[in-house]
Amino acid sequence: MENLLSEGLELMVFGMGFVFVFLTLLIFTTAGMSKVVSKYFPEAPAKPKAKKAAPAAATASNDELIAVMTAAVHKYRS
Repeated sequence: MENLLSEGLELMVFGMGFVFVFLTLLIFTTAGMSKVVSKYFPEAPAKPKAKKAAPAAATASNDELIAVMTAAVHKYRS
């Protein structure tokens, strides 16, 4: 019984150690790849976009859309 317990603990430690080593290696590999990619392909600075005012037609379209959706929900529930 004690031999079986020690083998189980040994297998658990080996499995958890393998997962820990793999995940640590994965973290360092991902960080390294990120540095390499950012070095050779730097991001262009983002340009601020000008905000446009919503036209009146869009508001009417939104009101129509809300009415259609309300009718569909009412039809579905009845």
